[in-house]
Amino acid sequence: MDKEKIINIFNKTGALKTGHFLLSSGLHSEKYLQCALVLQYPNYTKQMCAELALKFNDKNPTLVVGPALGGVLVSFGVAEALGVKSLFTEREENIMKLRRSFEIKKTDRVIIVEDVITTGRSTNEVINVVKTSGAEIVGIGAIVDRSDGKINFPVEVKSLIRFDIPTYQPETCPLCAKNIPVTKPGSRKQ
Repeated sequence: MDKEKIINIFNKTGALKTGHFLLSSGLHSEKYLQCALVLQYPNYTKQMCAELALKFNDKNPTLVVGPALGGVLVSFGVAEALGVKSLFTEREENIMKLRRSFEIKKTDRVIIVEDVITTGRSTNEVINVVKTSGAEIVGIGAIVDRSDGKINFPVEVKSLIRFDIPTYQPETCPLCAKNIPVTKPGSRKQ
């Protein structure tokens, strides 16, 4: 699956948006990738997750974990393609945790996945959950990496596509300076 095909899917589903957006990270951006609009189509989800899973075949994972909400379908799809178990983490009182009697074993070899990585906050929270269990993290994956290579994770990040979309602190945002109304499309509360 090449970059052009992925961009075409994002455009066809309306998932690549232009405007003034408040990201879950608190940063502002003029573009937003609403992966849920792609992931609502099982055929696209299956294609993208299978492609992402191929990047981890050599890691011999036993478990895939993603943060709710964006990583739930990606975790399931990648795990299905790899033939392993899928879990997701959730925030409870603003702390990322395993819930629903989910368990990560010390012997697990874990791939952590996301729909989009921007600042890495959710991914780092999942990393902490996995480390607490004593399991080994063997990979991190995302449908989209828009971190601009600025995040230092304990293992290499593999993604289907990299988008280098500028982000701004609210106080230096040129869109705010132009009084363009801001929209908050993400799921995380600040």
